[in-house]
Amino acid sequence: MIESAEIEKMSVAERLRAMEQLWDSLYRYADELPSPDWHRDVLAERKTRTQSGEAVFLTLDQLRSRLRDAS
Repeated sequence: MIESAEIEKMSVAERLRAMEQLWDSLYRYADELPSPDWHRDVLAERKTRTQSGEAVFLTLDQLRSRLRDAS
């Protein structure tokens, strides 16, 4: 197991690579990871809103602008 102090010694690029490797590892076992019931409910609601035309989608630039304005 990697200690927190060891992680702090890593560069940002090294930490990002480690995170990507962890996500890739988890993805290979996605079928073994149960999805909580609330997640199914959220996805169903989003699908309903999208199909009815109620959903609003932002471009990445719009999202970045909104996040900058909020902080």
